[in-house]
Amino acid sequence: MSIIKSILGRRRHVAIATGFAVVACPLFQARAADLYESGEAAIPPTAAFDQGRFGGIRQKLSDWDVTVGAGAMYAPKFEGSDEFEIVPIPMVSATFGRVTVDPGGLTVNVLESNGFKFTLNGGYEMGGRKESDSRHLRGLGNIDAGGVVGGQVSYEMGPMEFYAKVDKTIGGSESLLGQVGANVSHHVDRFILSAGASATFADDNHMESYFGVTAAQSARSGLRQYDASAGLKRFDIEASVTYMATENWFVRGQAGVGFLTGDAKDSPIVQDDVQPSAMLLVGYKF
Repeated sequence: MSIIKSILGRRRHVAIATGFAVVACPLFQARAADLYESGEAAIPPTAAFDQGRFGGIRQKLSDWDVTVGAGAMYAPKFEGSDEFEIVPIPMVSATFGRVTVDPGGLTVNVLESNGFKFTLNGGYEMGGRKESDSRHLRGLGNIDAGGVVGGQVSYEMGPMEFYAKVDKTIGGSESLLGQVGANVSHHVDRFILSAGASATFADDNHMESYFGVTAAQSARSGLRQYDASAGLKRFDIEASVTYMATENWFVRGQAGVGFLTGDAKDSPIVQDDVQPSAMLLVGYKF
């Protein structure tokens, strides 16, 4: 199943862990930027905070921009599935200076100037796919997880952000993914309204691994043999609302839909080329 990355903001696209697996769905690659840049300014300080007991610890965590949270996601069992499941989502992320550490790995802000930003990332993509995820996948075998290295270039213009990114999976599908997209966010009192759209491109290795059916797989699964070539894989649109209950506590709801296209859409593995998802998360920003 290929599903998440999002909730910490302009500093990076947030990674959320699904159980112990970090999923990478374009749907959740929108930013909730404002938790860093204006959340504290917009919300009055908590009145009865015990500085004597917790002040030192809280200050250190604040220096690291630590955010923790938990919630649930409703999404397809695998990319192209017409079956859905509810998955628990624990989330932890910490940023110190130019470095962000989260369940997806490490991101380094290499360059930032006049709205432009260049970041490098490395980590372990634990998504993959197991044939036990669905009866429809039986006979196709498993797609192992692997390491991920990549980079992103983005440009911010007021509330808008435009970005292009490339990620290389080392191990597993040995694939290369590219994505271009745009996000916009707007503050209304305690609410942060965000929306985004993106397009995802994939190389031959990724398309063959996730959407192709070899002769042997066809014999085992009953699905027709199919060759999937590199190209545009999917479009995604999403929208979210984040409510800053206090200067630290927030609630985020997010929903979106992906549209598989090209060879991905035509694959016999795909049961439904329209892929909706939704998420609800409660978090605390130190």
